[in-house]
Amino acid sequence: MAGASRVRRLRRWVWVTAVLLFAAVCCAAPIAGAIGAVTALQVAADDGGIAEGGSAADIPPRMLTAYKKAASQVVRYVPTCQGMRWPVLAGIAKVESNHAIGRSITADGDIRPKIYGVLLNGSGAGGNTTAVADTDGGKWDGTAAGERAVGPFQFLPSTWEHVGKDAGGDKRADPHNADDAALGAAIYLCGNGRHLTQRSQLKAAILQYNHSATYVDNVLAWIDQYTAAVNHPDLSKTSGKARSVIDTAWSQRGVPYSWGGGNASGASYGICCSPSGKSGASIKGFDCSGLTTFAYAQAGIRLPRTAAGQAGAGTRIPASRGKGALRPGDLVFYAYAPGRDSTIYHVGIYVGDGQMINAPRPGAVVRLDSIDVMSGYAGGARLL
Repeated sequence: MAGASRVRRLRRWVWVTAVLLFAAVCCAAPIAGAIGAVTALQVAADDGGIAEGGSAADIPPRMLTAYKKAASQVVRYVPTCQGMRWPVLAGIAKVESNHAIGRSITADGDIRPKIYGVLLNGSGAGGNTTAVADTDGGKWDGTAAGERAVGPFQFLPSTWEHVGKDAGGDKRADPHNADDAALGAAIYLCGNGRHLTQRSQLKAAILQYNHSATYVDNVLAWIDQYTAAVNHPDLSKTSGKARSVIDTAWSQRGVPYSWGGGNASGASYGICCSPSGKSGASIKGFDCSGLTTFAYAQAGIRLPRTAAGQAGAGTRIPASRGKGALRPGDLVFYAYAPGRDSTIYHVGIYVGDGQMINAPRPGAVVRLDSIDVMSGYAGGARLL
């Protein structure tokens, strides 16, 4: 029995040590759902998640114009469609073609070189395992040997024949034109008249676009990012040190995420390595707690360097009080095991209206996010 007791103590020591080491530098990727800390440590091997910042600044201006134009035009073709917004189209285009970044886009919206998907011949290349017969003689996809998706929204020619419309007035519906393609996507997503402000119907629309749960989750995440960027926080009633903290963090939008980066003086080179081996040593920027450390330092408040450590600063706001208890300037925490502050893996700065300034993960930038974008809400802390 004594031996068994020692084993139990040893296991607990290993668990606690692992959690503390893992939390030593934020941020690791959030793990979806409510899971135990040990499980979180086992599965947090991939930082994953969204690669860049979810703001309009990431979208080529001409593509953003096309998305906004299509969102306003779609009711002409699907009068019963409700809730079409440009972030919905941007979420699809981000995943399908990364907004055609790297291509030239003319004033009329023509994209060159054209964007082609893999030939759907069942070869396995690009994940295709089923051959799709040619339907357009190569008119849109440049080959009569089979079908391949085309344009920034990656339509199959057969689908384009049903939804393609002329959005620019040149009397030609071209899937390689940003305006036409965006309008076609809007029509397709609207179906016979969906209400896209309803999450269930939005999911159904995206699932129709690509029958993959992973795809739906990815697109929804981008839509949420772009929507948060649209909903700029109203800081007119925020003043004093809270405003100073928020303004400082806000000024760092677009600065790269760097694992271990950032301190009271500002952005800095980080360290190696994140749980998936991603190093911040060559990146000058912030991780989540580095950003909060810097922002609060400008208001004369010194914070511990880690997210878990910062949970012990100021007045703790328990998760049980709900997210409505947060005020602008509060720290917002996320944990693998909410209720155990030692498992906190992430921190942001609340700005109001359900949003926070956030340095989310390797590969991303400092940006405005919904507070629901991270999992494991663990309450907040008020220092102001």
